[in-house]
Amino acid sequence: MAAAAASASAASEKQVMVVAVDESDCGAHALDWTIDHFFPPAVPGSPFKLVLVHAKPSAAAAVGLVGPGAAEVFPIVEADLKKSAARVVEKAKELCASKSVHDVMIDVVEGDARIVLCDAVERHHASILVVGSHGHGAIKRAVLGSVSDYCAHHAHCTVMIVKKPKAKH
Repeated sequence: MAAAAASASAASEKQVMVVAVDESDCGAHALDWTIDHFFPPAVPGSPFKLVLVHAKPSAAAAVGLVGPGAAEVFPIVEADLKKSAARVVEKAKELCASKSVHDVMIDVVEGDARIVLCDAVERHHASILVVGSHGHGAIKRAVLGSVSDYCAHHAHCTVMIVKKPKAKH
């Protein structure tokens, strides 16, 4: 009897959907699109638990220099990165609240977005990872690396890449 109750409890647990959030319009669009399609207010009880993940760059990665004067620059850059992360989180919370999505977990993790997102998938046992597409061309992708491309190849779950529609002329 206890085994049946435990398996029924496990079956009723919600799947986890991790959504990457950043300061870009593409990231905001991906979250907005996800909420509209998977958490509609007219349908009570989404089958997903929503986890928003923001990858905050480290001060060392943002500055990219080591040498005289670096020690003075790091605290300033770190404070600015924390403020930026707080703005991203606040904007994401406001969007969720405006669409009546209140059961949201927010995770801010320092590091490279590609690694942070794949680790978040593992840590939260996510079944879906949603990332926005910045629409960079081939050269920028080659130089900067594509977070969505990396996640599509390395995350151990379904990866959904949400593209922001281009303006029609």
